[in-house]
Amino acid sequence: GGFAVDGVTILRDVPRNVAFSNYSDVPHGKKNSSDFQPPPEHLRRQVEEESLSENGAFLGLAVDGPPLDRIVNPIGRFDGIKFLSIFRFKTWWSTMWVGSSGSDLQKETQLVLLQIPSSNSYLLIVPVVEGSFRSALHPGSNRGEVLISVESGSAAVRASSFASCAYFHVGDNPYTLLRDAFAVIRVHSGTFRLREEKSPPRIYDKFGWCTWDAFYLTVEPVGVWNGVRSLAENGIPPRFLIIDDGWQSINFDTEDPYEDSTDLSGLGSQMLCRLYRFEENEKFAKYQEGTMSGPDAPEFDQAKHDQMFKAMVKLAEQKKALVEAGFPEEAAKLPPATIIEYLKEKPGVRRGGLKALISDLKKEFKGLDDFYVWHALCGAWGGIRPETTHLKSKVTRAKMAAGLEDTMTDLAVVMVEKGGIGLVDPSQAADLYESMHSYLADAGITGVKVDVIHTLEYVGEEYGGRVELAKKYYDGISKSLRKNFGGTGLIASMEQCNDFFFLGTNQISMGRVGDDFWFEDPNGDPMGVYWLQGVHMVHCSYNSLWQGQFIHPDWDMFQSDHLCAEFHAGSRAICGGPVYVSDKVGYHNFELLRKLVFPDGTILRCQHFALPTRDLLFENPLYDGETPLKLWNLNKFGGVIGIFNCQGAGWYPEEHRSKAFPECYKKVSGSFSANDVEWECKDFTAEFRNNEKFVLYLHKAETLHLSGAKDHVEITLQPSSFELVTVAPVYKFGGRIEFAAVGLENMFNTGGAVESVKRSWDGKTASVIIQIKGAGKFLAYSSLKPQKVLLDKESTAFEWNNDGILKFEVPW
Repeated sequence: GGFAVDGVTILRDVPRNVAFSNYSDVPHGKKNSSDFQPPPEHLRRQVEEESLSENGAFLGLAVDGPPLDRIVNPIGRFDGIKFLSIFRFKTWWSTMWVGSSGSDLQKETQLVLLQIPSSNSYLLIVPVVEGSFRSALHPGSNRGEVLISVESGSAAVRASSFASCAYFHVGDNPYTLLRDAFAVIRVHSGTFRLREEKSPPRIYDKFGWCTWDAFYLTVEPVGVWNGVRSLAENGIPPRFLIIDDGWQSINFDTEDPYEDSTDLSGLGSQMLCRLYRFEENEKFAKYQEGTMSGPDAPEFDQAKHDQMFKAMVKLAEQKKALVEAGFPEEAAKLPPATIIEYLKEKPGVRRGGLKALISDLKKEFKGLDDFYVWHALCGAWGGIRPETTHLKSKVTRAKMAAGLEDTMTDLAVVMVEKGGIGLVDPSQAADLYESMHSYLADAGITGVKVDVIHTLEYVGEEYGGRVELAKKYYDGISKSLRKNFGGTGLIASMEQCNDFFFLGTNQISMGRVGDDFWFEDPNGDPMGVYWLQGVHMVHCSYNSLWQGQFIHPDWDMFQSDHLCAEFHAGSRAICGGPVYVSDKVGYHNFELLRKLVFPDGTILRCQHFALPTRDLLFENPLYDGETPLKLWNLNKFGGVIGIFNCQGAGWYPEEHRSKAFPECYKKVSGSFSANDVEWECKDFTAEFRNNEKFVLYLHKAETLHLSGAKDHVEITLQPSSFELVTVAPVYKFGGRIEFAAVGLENMFNTGGAVESVKRSWDGKTASVIIQIKGAGKFLAYSSLKPQKVLLDKESTAFEWNNDGILKFEVPW
């Protein structure tokens, strides 16, 4: 009848058909996948021998009657208990939601963290995968009721009882609670690996450029070359390049099966196209070696390119209007969409295609190490066109899964359901990825950005359901990732559902944790460019709470010349992942980028991934009109706190969409302290929890505070503004000397520049040796004026004043 934690009832009216079992009393996952890698010994020992699992229990249930492919069952009710949840607002994307009753939950909830009343502890509820079924939480029709849905995704795959369709875990630290709970689930299921078990891609510490917002589907070699050059020539060299959607050989079912489409005239048109060959399309195939390095290299004009693109969109709208009005013949008479022909092939020179372009880029831009290209999980948006490759492909009807009916209307979903998916038979999934990736690897491509990952959820009916279909595809892509891209060269995108995380992350180690960066509202919201910027940050930071257990979080690209560019740049600086932009060619804010990127294209990456502070976990930083988003992260010798005013927009359940709340777009106030940093989350910073004093350096305000660990500093932020606070521990020598290494004040992540700190005290003299990465003005705190400052063993000039601020220049 009830579920209690330490005598506090959390769930009331628990049905009799629901049971809770200890870890040792449920069957664990079968280790029969060729891709399975057993948990490290220390992890298995923590769970099975050191009783980490004693803080948890598995929820099971059994129903009377015939087996079903989808069971929706109550698990109890709760009211008056604060919760933080993560739910899917689109098929592919998830975000946070807070409330205090089971009725406040949103459909397709992936995780719930409850704050146990009158206690300093928390309860985590995680729907999981059991056998061929996956689970999610939903609100019930009765007050406070919570439902669990357990579904296979195929009418042919049915069951009536489950032993472990959800996992409950208790702890007094929400961050270690999440880590411990997913460690138990990892050892239990055997279908995924934790983030800590996998290396991130090489791009993780670097700066990059993505082609999407510069060209969309009209991307071609001349624009790509000039985009890299415009950054590199101004001292911000990209170390990785992502050629986004638009490079593949795709066409509509109505077109010649072996020719590129001539009518990709608007965003969304590609979603009805299918891949007909694995090689690059004609735009890239006709590139000839050396084309861009000679004196007669073709020029690129971004403004002219944008005008052409607008004309293409207008043409697409005219055709669509004629078709919808019942005049398809008139629409067919309109000319096909065209792009500017930049490349003129030289007679007698062999075509080199993508391979020649990559080779030329490597020769010209020496630091450009990694080249990624986009593709959908099923090959292209519409999959593989039947009878055009050696693979067995069939156009399969795409149907939205039950439970997604209240998600946000999405053009991608509309198009996928309209066109179906050219699905390669699951037995050939490994062949599909080997065919694509081996060709790309030979061309010099070092990684892929894989999009539209949750397409599989729509097409599982004939293939044993969504879980069994996903296992085959993820097994295939994992094999190819290891063989062709060094085991790590993959960015997962449109993947934010538990199917992917529990089944697809055995090898995949990096993924997007937010919706796309939108430079403006595509639906014409009155707040225009401003309203989605804070929403993006909230997506990324709260999603990282659970997704960061599986993968290294990626906060997506942004545009450095956007009205909110600095707002985004501040968050990327402390997110703990790569930094990359999607600037149009020649449209850059180099002053801003130099606060993120060094002349060698590297960045100052934090050592953890950014997460909301503990005091914000159950608040609404989007439209309660008063709460700023406050993030914490760790550097090697300190911490960082980011405070962002994201108020003004968010999820609106009544309309099943995000919308603007202009009345909340106003200044907000809050406070911060060194205690906001979760020092224990890394062994090398755990000692700072006991520090008595810290230096708090505010990057934007350019002020320095000497503070006790629990002393709060008040702050007020205007809309779409932020502050970054470097938290540096104060070291004491001989009772009267205090010193803190703060970092480079010219960089957003000031403290990230401190690579090591070595201290000595001989009873009279204090000596501190600091290893610094980067260039600029180095900032420290010293209670006494130093006798001298040495830079690489040579004396250097320094500034010191009576408030303890010490500064000196560090050259590159």
